[in-house]
Amino acid sequence: MSRISLAFRGFFALLSSGKLPDDMVAELGLIRRVAVPVTPAKAEAPKAEPAKPSDGAVQLLATLQQESRIVDFLMEDIAPYSDEQVGQAMRGVHEQCRKALDRVMTLTPVVDGVEGTPTNLAAKGLSNKDKARIKLIGKVPPDGKAEAGILRHRGWQADKVTLPALKAGERATIVAAAEIEIE
Repeated sequence: MSRISLAFRGFFALLSSGKLPDDMVAELGLIRRVAVPVTPAKAEAPKAEPAKPSDGAVQLLATLQQESRIVDFLMEDIAPYSDEQVGQAMRGVHEQCRKALDRVMTLTPVVDGVEGTPTNLAAKGLSNKDKARIKLIGKVPPDGKAEAGILRHRGWQADKVTLPALKAGERATIVAAAEIEIE
């Protein structure tokens, strides 16, 4: 059999039935392998890794970059620019960052009060033992206990986060894709 007719015959046999005819297998000196059936019980699907905290951080940074170019601004050397130029650039970045943050996250103050005013922790339902929520600064007693002080920063807590879910096994690593213009 000529190579061209063998090639066409083999191509169409594979296309239609998914296997070569026995006479072609013999002519080519091939040996058929016996297929071992795989039972579904033995086949294991790869286990997807749970999402990592870093995935959410990268997703949030990617959202801020996409909507406000914050990473571009932060990675830029601003030393050669005047304060006025930096301020003008930052005004737009600030507005866009705030909109993006409002869209993906609900933030509320840890202490609902006016900064610079006296604050009683117990009255606010807080304890200075909760180090994640309350940070004592200034003349903190040696035992670390305090009941009241001046509110210097209200703090922020995330009440709701609405970042898109990652697909199973997917990792968030790209903050911004490189952009290449085709001319």
